[in-house]
Amino acid sequence: MTIGVVLSTTTRQLPIDETVLLAREARDAGLHSAWFGQSFAYDSPSLAAIVGREVPGLQVGTSAIPVFGRHPLIVSSQAQTAQAATGGRYHLGLALGTKHLTEDAFGIPYERPVRLLREFLTALRGLVETGSADFHGELLTATTPWPAAVPGAQPPVPLLVAAMGPQALRVSGELADGILPFLAGPRALAEDIVPAVTAAAAAAGRPAPRIVAIVPGVVTADTDAVRAEAVEALSLFDGIPSYQRVIARSGGTRAADLAVIGDEETVAAEVRRYREAGATEVVFTATHLGGDADRGRTWKLLGELSRAHDTSGSATSGSDAKGSDAKG
Repeated sequence: MTIGVVLSTTTRQLPIDETVLLAREARDAGLHSAWFGQSFAYDSPSLAAIVGREVPGLQVGTSAIPVFGRHPLIVSSQAQTAQAATGGRYHLGLALGTKHLTEDAFGIPYERPVRLLREFLTALRGLVETGSADFHGELLTATTPWPAAVPGAQPPVPLLVAAMGPQALRVSGELADGILPFLAGPRALAEDIVPAVTAAAAAAGRPAPRIVAIVPGVVTADTDAVRAEAVEALSLFDGIPSYQRVIARSGGTRAADLAVIGDEETVAAEVRRYREAGATEVVFTATHLGGDADRGRTWKLLGELSRAHDTSGSATSGSDAKGSDAKG
């Protein structure tokens, strides 16, 4: 995967048939991947499995399933089923979630999240690679009295984490295949996030991690109107401390400041900045802001950039963007 789009988020779910149609459009535009957020509605691995099976050649991924309220055995079954259904094109994203949603929705305390992430990844890694587990941790136990491998779930499902804080980045570097930073601009990626996760992976003897940057963005002529939509659509993240920190480190004051909104040259330049900051993949989200015409225009550009990267081996873009990461 190089450039992709998010089709379903925690605040926007579409009928399954419409989602499949959009996925075909994304693939035909030249995009490599389609991603699905995990909400309290659709089960994202199931949705990814349906879309991946209906749209050959398109990589599909979940971004991301919170580890609180789940168990590695169940998530392994979901992920391996999606991997088998798509012929090896599924990518699993995990997240720490938030204290507010965890405690209000599940009625369980949001305690020791980084420790839980470490134990969850440790057990899950064995399950997706060997189909078995015999893990006894402080916070969870995962054992397999009978085999847990799903036929055809090869290669092993890649494990990614929506990590941006120092502790979560360390665990992700040691135990996951990469990270899914969201609302982390090129500055935060280059100066904080990429060095931390890469160093942790190297220290653990693991390959350099994938950096899948998830970026809200739209190609449009009406930047003011789409910016106003982005302010409203992304306002949820303004009140979450972990996002507040990474937004500030990126040069912004609110989530919408990290949205890439403008003409083709502006957006292409930002894609290049993310790659130069260490992103191995760029996934655009919120491309529906501004309507179908702008979404089509955005996907057309991203597909062109993706095809150009396939041909040249490096991202193609317009002139370098100037100034800070904030686009307010």
